[in-house]
Amino acid sequence: MKRVLFLLMITLIAGGTMAQPKARRQQQRAGQKAGQKQTQQSQGMSMRARLMFPTAIDMPEDVVWRRDIYREIDLNKDANGGLYYPVEPMDKQVNLFTYIFKLALNNYIPVYEYRLDGNESFTDSARVKMKTVLDNYHIFYEEKDGKLRVENSDIPSAEVKLYYLKESAYYDQANSSFHRKVLSLCPVMLREDDFGGEASKYPLFWVKYSDLEPYLSRQTVMTSNLNNAATMSMDDYFTMNRYEGTIYKTNNMMGKTLAQICEGDTTKLSAEQKRIEAELKAFEQNIFGDKHRRDSLDSIANAPKDAKAAKKAKRNSNARSSKATVKKSKPAKSSSSSSGSARMTVRRQRH
Repeated sequence: MKRVLFLLMITLIAGGTMAQPKARRQQQRAGQKAGQKQTQQSQGMSMRARLMFPTAIDMPEDVVWRRDIYREIDLNKDANGGLYYPVEPMDKQVNLFTYIFKLALNNYIPVYEYRLDGNESFTDSARVKMKTVLDNYHIFYEEKDGKLRVENSDIPSAEVKLYYLKESAYYDQANSSFHRKVLSLCPVMLREDDFGGEASKYPLFWVKYSDLEPYLSRQTVMTSNLNNAATMSMDDYFTMNRYEGTIYKTNNMMGKTLAQICEGDTTKLSAEQKRIEAELKAFEQNIFGDKHRRDSLDSIANAPKDAKAAKKAKRNSNARSSKATVKKSKPAKSSSSSSGSARMTVRRQRH
C-alpha cells in the first residue's frame, strides 16, 4: 500500500513538472506577442511623429477676429498649375488629386461627403467610403481580399481641374499677428456630357487639411514656369498661401453664397469679391493703425543724427547772421546822432 502511494506521488510530481514548462511556454508566447504588438504600435507612433514634423501653427479657438472664406481654385491658372501636373504619376512625382486619392484609398486619411448646401461636416456620420465614391462616379477598380485597387490610368486626375478651398483669416491676439490658414479641400471633377456642352461640376468629397498636412510635407510642387528647379513642398505651398482663387462664399448668418446674394448678376458678384478682398487687405495692413501715418511719424523720429545736427546748425547760423545785422546797423545810427549833435554846437562870436 505504501509502495502504491509512493508511486502515485511520483507520477503526480512528474506530471506537474511536465505541465509547468508548457504553461510557461504559453505565457512566454503571450508575452512575446504582446511585446511585438507594443513594438509595432511604438514604431507606428514614431512613423507618425516623423510625418508630423514640422507641424503647422494651429488656429486658437479664442481669437478676437476671424473670417471664414471659401475659394474656387482654378488649376488652369499659372499660380495653381503645379497642383495639376503631372496628370499621371511620373516616378515619384504625382499631382495633388492623385496623392489625395491614393491616401484615401489606402485608408490613411478619411474623406467626408459634399452636401447639397456646400457646407462641410467632419462628423463620423458624414464619412464616406471610397468604394461608394468609386461606384458613384464610375471609376474602375478591382477588389481583392477586401482591398481596393485602382490603376494609375483609371484615376480621374485629368478631370479634376478645380478645388473648393476653405480658409480662415484671423488675428491672433496672443502674439499680435495676422494669419491665413487652410482648413479643408474639396476636389471638383469637370465632366462634359455626351452632347459636348459645358462641363458639369462634380464635387467629390471634403478632406480636412489637418489630416492631409503630415503627408503634404513629403510631396513637392513646382512654383515657376521659368525655373524648373524652383520647388517647394505642398504643405509650404498652402501654408504660405501661394494659391490664387476667387471667393464664392463667406460664412454669413444667412448661409448664402455670393451668387445668391448678388442674385446672379456677374457685375455685382465681381464687385463683391473685390470688396471682400480689399477688406481683408485693409485689415491686415492697418491692424496696428494707419500705416502711412505711422511711417511719416517714424521717419521723423528715425531721422539721422547728422541731418538733425545740420538742421540745428543752420538755424543757429541764421540766428547769428540776424544778430550781426542788428549790430552793424546800430553804429550807423550813433554816428548820425553824433554828427547831428556836432552841427548843433554854438559858435563863439568875436568881440
